[in-house]
Amino acid sequence: MTPPSTRPLRLGILVPSSNTALEPLTTQLLLPLHPTLTVHFSRFPVTQIALTPSALSQFDDTKILAAAVLLADAAVDVIGWSGTSAGWLGLEADRRLCARIKEVTGVQATTSVLGLCHVLEEVMGEGERRFGLVTPYLDDVQDAILKTFSAEGYEIVAESHLRRTVNVEFADVDEETLDRQMEHVMERIKDEDVKVVSTFCTNLRSAQRVSVWEEKYPGLIVADTVATVIWEMLRMVGLETSIVKGWGKMFDIKTSK
Repeated sequence: MTPPSTRPLRLGILVPSSNTALEPLTTQLLLPLHPTLTVHFSRFPVTQIALTPSALSQFDDTKILAAAVLLADAAVDVIGWSGTSAGWLGLEADRRLCARIKEVTGVQATTSVLGLCHVLEEVMGEGERRFGLVTPYLDDVQDAILKTFSAEGYEIVAESHLRRTVNVEFADVDEETLDRQMEHVMERIKDEDVKVVSTFCTNLRSAQRVSVWEEKYPGLIVADTVATVIWEMLRMVGLETSIVKGWGKMFDIKTSK
């Protein structure tokens, strides 16, 4: 969709219903771009992250598409799924979802996880795509995420997870805990040529911590999944990601396309 010159660009964000972190963070991240660009949100039910049938069924495309249709009512220019479910469902789940959103609404779409993959491609080029991972998730969910990325040609060389499952409680993880997780991962990737760590959960209040970590650990790039979907959406509507200031080095990456 080509936006009329008389109105701002509009980003539409899909939100898990129990997520209390991503909307304030996304709004704060994009606020300096207002009124040239505005952001709008739509929710669908998600309360628990696990590999049980009931937990997995939360990510049925039908429910997500219903929320996407509501965003399309606002004539948004791109729709982003600000969530990490493809980590344990497989990246094909996000690719299929984006295609279905486009088919049903006519609006182009992307996701936090697809955005993360594109960040990694831009940072690492054709070399080995190795990175660290910080999450709040259960052991089996974390294992599934590692397998997903491995199947796509990525290697997670260090990780930290908190063994939690109730989604609304992820936002209660404090900065001190996140700092310890980041320190644990950085100890294990300090000798990597390219140091990338993803804070991989959009209900972690971590995006505002990115610049602190990047200053503390020389050479580090943090790809927070609240930010990766915004990074990708800005590219899709033809904006330079570098217009976002103060949210980490990722936004300063010179992209190839």
